[in-house]
Amino acid sequence: MALSLVLTHSTVASTQSSSQRAQPTMLEFEVASVRPSGPDQIELNGLYTYPGGEVRCNGCRLEYLIMRAFDVQEFQISGGPAWMDLVSGAPFDIEAKPPESSASARSNPALPKSAPNEEQCQMLQALLAERFQLRFHREKKKGPVYILSRGTGELKLLPPKDKKAFPWAGGITGGWFGGGIRGENISMPQMATRLSRFLKRPVLDQTGVRGSFDFEYPVGGDDNDDDIQAFLLTSMKGIGLVLKGGEGPVETIAIDHAEKPSAN
Repeated sequence: MALSLVLTHSTVASTQSSSQRAQPTMLEFEVASVRPSGPDQIELNGLYTYPGGEVRCNGCRLEYLIMRAFDVQEFQISGGPAWMDLVSGAPFDIEAKPPESSASARSNPALPKSAPNEEQCQMLQALLAERFQLRFHREKKKGPVYILSRGTGELKLLPPKDKKAFPWAGGITGGWFGGGIRGENISMPQMATRLSRFLKRPVLDQTGVRGSFDFEYPVGGDDNDDDIQAFLLTSMKGIGLVLKGGEGPVETIAIDHAEKPSAN
């Protein structure tokens, strides 16, 4: 899902130098509970969506919440206090419900792992501004990116076995890219987003390929951490795609201020 970093046209001035926070006119959850995770919370950064628009977060760090609220990757966030770190930061549990009048209140996501919709993302942004006192400014400039395009050979993409499966790409045996690459019910824009997480650069989808697909391509060893870039370049070529370096717009969120919320 592509979500603009602009909060709303009416609430945020589009200047790159000014600090920004959500305004009261922005969409907000009707009820929201935010509290530090207890000692029994072992989950790391679990965000789930449910019928009726409810959003739950288990063991979520602020950096992860920013990633989901603004639909950005870790490398697109800079600054901020140490306690908001994606892995080692302070964890929080959140339960939030939208107003009955909202479109999200009538939503019915296919799976709890489904990404929050645009309206829910805006509500998350408002929650971060109110409860975490989040302030930030945007920085946009040209920088290194990767471009995902269609190769000259045959596409080795198959129709999904399960069109309701959670869109995913990773290793042959699951998780990290070990033993090769495998995808389930994933579209090319979703693939680009997934790749950018590991390449730590924006990946622009220029394949022109529509729909979602399954695929599998064995390559490399069980551990491809040493040269993940070469592994992914080879993997994409193996399924009929091309991944190459280029230059394009790189947008980041620079954190100016954040506070730990009080429990409620």
